[in-house]
Amino acid sequence: MDSSAHDKSDQSPPADSVRCSVVVPFYNEQSVVGELYRRIRRVMDRRGDPYEMVFVNDGSSDRTGEVLAGLAETDEKVCFVDLRRNFGQTTALQAGFDQARGEVIVAMDGDLQHDPYEIPLLLRKIDAGYDIASGWRRRRGDNLLSRRIPSRVANWLLAKVSGVPLRDFGTTFKAYRRDVLRGVRLYGEMHRFVPAVCARLGAKICEVPIKNVPRRGGRSNYGLGRTFRVALDILTVRFITAYLTRPLHFFGQAGLISLAGGGLILAYGLVRKVLQWSTFHLFQQHGPLMAVGFMAVIAGLLFLSTGLIGELLMRVYFESTPARTYAIRRIIRRGATDTPQEGAP
Repeated sequence: MDSSAHDKSDQSPPADSVRCSVVVPFYNEQSVVGELYRRIRRVMDRRGDPYEMVFVNDGSSDRTGEVLAGLAETDEKVCFVDLRRNFGQTTALQAGFDQARGEVIVAMDGDLQHDPYEIPLLLRKIDAGYDIASGWRRRRGDNLLSRRIPSRVANWLLAKVSGVPLRDFGTTFKAYRRDVLRGVRLYGEMHRFVPAVCARLGAKICEVPIKNVPRRGGRSNYGLGRTFRVALDILTVRFITAYLTRPLHFFGQAGLISLAGGGLILAYGLVRKVLQWSTFHLFQQHGPLMAVGFMAVIAGLLFLSTGLIGELLMRVYFESTPARTYAIRRIIRRGATDTPQEGAP
């Protein structure tokens, strides 16, 4: 009987005994890992609730993985997830969410631009009844032309198309109730749009002003080029939040407009041809130009439609099979190393 009690004490606590999981993806951040760990530990110990830290190494090429592994081997509150290569921030976050056991999950960046001492501000909103508490960088010190103006435009557009009045979709610093993340899978660069996806399901969302701390080490992995990817993601968010369960309404509108316009033009040309009006030179003088215009419009519709349909097919595939968008080399929790069985990478 004593032996069984001892065996149970050696096992990891069940998920419902962990109040908060702090998930942090790292990519080449060896210079700040130790400081971030100490700050998170200090602020969470001060709160007094059971917690864990889930640190994800997203294929770093420096010593970030070694430092994180050392922390996991010496601190029972650290779970280290080591990805086989660099999959990107969104996928690294999903890997962390999959391993997190807390009732509340806090996500933040690993470069110290998010202040761990502000975690209680987010948790306070969750305790007040909100499902998602999203950070809002009210005062940003980024470059005006390359970061702040594109960010404001993107956030305004995202708020309009998603119907979620957030002023800062881009920050990773958010707190989620575990329940709202259940069934949500992250792909591409969709981590910033989790509030929009969850709002469609009735999640209660609020914003919390946070500081935007200058980077202490490493270099930013984002630039002006990300603006183009965000523009495409805006279209995806609109489709997911408004037309996911009725895609025909999305494609049908463009299809009907295209058919109506083309039908009117063809009918007009047929009538003039039948009546043999002398001023009718549609096919002789303007035919090549109209053909190019029609081909451009049709090609654009086909490209957009194919992209959105591909997005849907990808989601159906990953959500209906055990396949994942990442591959884990090892997991270290409470000093034990485990190599899990995985789905297709």
